[in-house]
Amino acid sequence: MTDEAPDELDHGRRRFLTGAATVVGGAGVVFAAIPFLGFLRPSAEAESRGAPIEVDIGKMEPGQRLEFKWKGSPIWVINRTEEHLEALDKDVGRLRDPDSEVDQQPSYCDNMYRSVDPNVFVVIPICTHLGCIPTYYPEIGPMDFDQNWLGGFFCPCHGARYDIAGRVYKGQPAPRNLEVPPHHSDGDTLIVGEHPDDYQA
Repeated sequence: MTDEAPDELDHGRRRFLTGAATVVGGAGVVFAAIPFLGFLRPSAEAESRGAPIEVDIGKMEPGQRLEFKWKGSPIWVINRTEEHLEALDKDVGRLRDPDSEVDQQPSYCDNMYRSVDPNVFVVIPICTHLGCIPTYYPEIGPMDFDQNWLGGFFCPCHGARYDIAGRVYKGQPAPRNLEVPPHHSDGDTLIVGEHPDDYQA
């Protein structure tokens, strides 16, 4: 015969049953979550494949830059000013690949602007030297790194310079122009990551 009171026995059993129920319930939550996690997986896979991204550019100011990510890479959208566009053919002699002969852009962007819309420049701002992120300098005028600066991108890591169309200057460590991702515009909406049939070569 035990010396424990009935209440003490009931408390012991209650603690045991509560603990067991917690373990079983926790396992049930894990198993129930598996189908839910499986349901989320396609979105993650779609993102990694680079599903097209829509960006509202209707309210961009001249010279303004938007930043976001696509396929894990940074994307910049720049609303170039008329001064920027006029400057594009002034420094051609200083550029390494002014006609973008090296394939760093979609075929429908094989032009001086390297874009579908001359004012809207879409670029992956990763320096083609060692993968640093350049700084955007929209100003036109003398800079410490270039007394004849006409706007563009300067990589402070090793001094690479690009014009406002992402074309690299001669004498720089970067071998190629900045990459331009597939894109097209539908009015005030920019779609990045999609090759439009209208612009296929």
